[in-house]
Amino acid sequence: MVNKKIYVICLLVIMILASCGQTKKSSVLTSPYKETEFLMGTVVTVRIYDDGKKATLDPVFKRIKRLADQITVNEQGSEIDDINKNAGIKAVSVSEDIFKLIEAGKKYSEKANGSFDISVGPLTSLWHIGFPDAKKPDKEEIESTLPLISYKEIELNKEDQTIFLKEKGMQLDLGAIAKGFITDEVVKVLKEHDVGTAIVDLGGNIYVMGKNPTGKDWTVGIQDPFSPRGEIVGKVSESNKSIVTSGIYERFIEVDGIKYHHLLNPKDGYPFNNDVAGVSIISDQSIDGDALSTVVFSKGIKDGMKFIEEIKGVEAIFISTDKKIYATSGIKKEFELTNSEFRMGELD
Repeated sequence: MVNKKIYVICLLVIMILASCGQTKKSSVLTSPYKETEFLMGTVVTVRIYDDGKKATLDPVFKRIKRLADQITVNEQGSEIDDINKNAGIKAVSVSEDIFKLIEAGKKYSEKANGSFDISVGPLTSLWHIGFPDAKKPDKEEIESTLPLISYKEIELNKEDQTIFLKEKGMQLDLGAIAKGFITDEVVKVLKEHDVGTAIVDLGGNIYVMGKNPTGKDWTVGIQDPFSPRGEIVGKVSESNKSIVTSGIYERFIEVDGIKYHHLLNPKDGYPFNNDVAGVSIISDQSIDGDALSTVVFSKGIKDGMKFIEEIKGVEAIFISTDKKIYATSGIKKEFELTNSEFRMGELD
């Protein structure tokens, strides 16, 4: 579990539909070297297709585990836990990795004007969705928690490499970017070991590296958020790209017949309530996809589409609550709808 938010595979699970049984091309295998472990509350799988590169799985998983240990709250040695415990008391020295992660998180919080905020920890702890003690807090509890959420009160000292949460009771929750950060670090390790063809899957954060064994782009299927895992709405072809998915239907609590999902709005304290059922972000860096998938949830489909269209090198596929699919201009022609229960939508 990373921080205090369970990391299960996101609602819009992305499936890799790689061709099987093809003949070997050059040094690329049709049956990859593969390792799967349950880490950070989710299933982590790395597949390497380069012949002779099986040993690279060892440094890859060492890197994942080291970063997970640094980020996980309520675990001995967790740097994030140490920062949260010292909120309002003192600055905490952190490793270069954690400083970079928090620095990036604060920048994304600034870009989102607080609709995405890495200091949302007190709120996620209050709802605790995904845990046995999850509850819908009363209005007074939420209102007393909101003042503790402010990325502006996170003080970073680059020279000393310290982090200070200025108000007692503040908590970092890096759930929206931690897996993306780790995915990008895994890709770095793979490249350092001269791996050119691989698939990294951190439970909803996918990175497809190189070409598939046939020499073509990888085919990536987008999960139907209203059906059991494995049912897709469509597919795209990608190479050397991150695909991150987020959705509202997999992790929630139900109170008095109303479902409350885990994507919480730092500004009002309640789950985002709009026309987005799920979104897939396609980008070069997984940390970008992680952050942006949360940011666009706060905006709804129309404003979310407009927001992504203005970011170079990033595309998005939205699934609405009424089963319409919207794709940004750079991916619209590439997306193939395969589920007749859905239809492509057009914005006015």
